[in-house]
Amino acid sequence: MNWQNLITTMRFGLERYHQPNHHDTRNEFQRDYDRLIFSAPFRRLQNKTQVFPLPGSVFVHNRLTHSLEVSCVGRSLGNNVSNILKKKYPELNNSLDSIGEIVSAACLAHDMGNPPFGHSGESAINTFFSEGNGTKFLSELTKEQRADCTHFEGNANAFRILTHQFRGRRQGGFVLTYPTIASVVKYPYTALCSTNQKGKFGFFDSDKDNYERIADTLGIIKINDNAYSRFPLVYLVEAADDICYQIMDIEDAHKLRIISTEEVKELFFLYFAEDRKQQMLLTLEHVGDRNEQVAYLRSCVIGALVDECTRVFVENEESILNGTFKSSLIKNMQESCNNAYQTCANVAATRIYRSQTVLDVELAGYKIIYMLMEELCQAIFNPNKTYSRQLLQRIPEQYDIEASTAYGKLQAVMDYISGMTDVYALELYQKITGMSLPVI
Repeated sequence: MNWQNLITTMRFGLERYHQPNHHDTRNEFQRDYDRLIFSAPFRRLQNKTQVFPLPGSVFVHNRLTHSLEVSCVGRSLGNNVSNILKKKYPELNNSLDSIGEIVSAACLAHDMGNPPFGHSGESAINTFFSEGNGTKFLSELTKEQRADCTHFEGNANAFRILTHQFRGRRQGGFVLTYPTIASVVKYPYTALCSTNQKGKFGFFDSDKDNYERIADTLGIIKINDNAYSRFPLVYLVEAADDICYQIMDIEDAHKLRIISTEEVKELFFLYFAEDRKQQMLLTLEHVGDRNEQVAYLRSCVIGALVDECTRVFVENEESILNGTFKSSLIKNMQESCNNAYQTCANVAATRIYRSQTVLDVELAGYKIIYMLMEELCQAIFNPNKTYSRQLLQRIPEQYDIEASTAYGKLQAVMDYISGMTDVYALELYQKITGMSLPVI
């Protein structure tokens, strides 16, 4: 792969009109960023759980605030890499200048495909099709289509939201530039080709042709009929996400008093040599508020991780471009930094992700999404029943519930449910079950 081909302003769905917008002072990648910011799917992220339940008296991160922070870190990573690569490839300065903007826009979109209640929602959809009553709806599907249902993936759904032409909507979905879309696809292969332990993949069988069109145009290396190498800027998007969720989850846990201030200090100081630690301690002497102390340390840690991930990317640029770099930037940091990151990850796994508040929302979310899948699938395959007709009237017209194939009908249900916010899903669940009745 080469940077000259990888960075293009071509827009998905507007290929035949490939030319800059001369009436706009923004460049094409800034337009991508703004288009995402003003979109309904992005706005709905404010009401989707990140880790902890949606805020009560203490405000913690939701999917929207997380995505905005990831975008900021991604911009820093992209700008750092851009500044270094421009010295190496001065003839490509105009193209390489845009790396920070591309990564920043892609970071905004990286979580847009997540269903309500995060991984618990994904698990409910998968289990419904693999172990529950959803198995009876899969008989007409190909093995590729069945895998999409039994391994529903928020990453693949993000690509679908960005590129699929929903009913009544414009061709090309969000009509983003090719590099921005490609930077979102962390796992550029289908469900059947997924080889990672978590079973993640980047696009559904129905959207495979769309990804192939983008990949072939950009010159992304093709591994086989179902898999490609990663688009290089994916590594920066992934690193920004890894940095933010790991560090910000610890700050949220501190605000919720799951982890003490002293424990957070101990964890964050692991990233620094003794001389830098002493400098930071001097600054902390002038900060009395404990939350501000943690915020200051968090900013220092993020800065250190950005610098280290920049170094890893630049040093491995050749293997990234030829498709042989198979790890993440985080996993290739220097030993001291990597050990500190792993210590934080272990604390998060034992003290945060398994806390009662997190488990409670996962259990409730699983039940809600599973039941909605059950009710809506029954309705969409039995549309002439009285109850089915009433329930199907709730589904917006953009979702093709009258699709001619079983796969199309099931995707319409998954599109609808995955696009819900946590609160909307809960309210629909309560209305369907009779727990919440409208006032007459």
